[in-house]
Amino acid sequence: MNNNADPPTYQLTTPNSPLSPKICRDTVAMLLAANGHAPHLADTARTLVSEVVTNAVRHTGTPTIRLETAVLADGVRVAVYDDGPAGLLLPSEAAEDSEGGRGLLLVQALAHTWGVGPAYSPGRNGKHVWFELQNPSVPQEG
Repeated sequence: MNNNADPPTYQLTTPNSPLSPKICRDTVAMLLAANGHAPHLADTARTLVSEVVTNAVRHTGTPTIRLETAVLADGVRVAVYDDGPAGLLLPSEAAEDSEGGRGLLLVQALAHTWGVGPAYSPGRNGKHVWFELQNPSVPQEG
């Protein structure tokens, strides 16, 4: 399948809209299916993409959101870019009766690894939140 050193990478730019989480999660699921990954990997990726894109929609005034998806031989790496302030994002506990506030906790719990980095263009304000998922049915090298 794909070599992780030079994986195929796909980019999608969407307006900052309530439809963006659905468009982005469906795109990632379709890319994983087209590249032969198991449905359970796509299900987890859909959940995490939805959470990260929803955070960008709700908590930034960015006009556009950029999704970057690298399909790996053993999983996927996803980054969501926005123009929101760069800085440390930490998962926090939400109140029991709260309808939101658990997105980064889900990312932390389900992703193999994740983090926050600077904007995608030098001199541009913003950040990207990324995560990587590994397909547990693919043997790991090492």
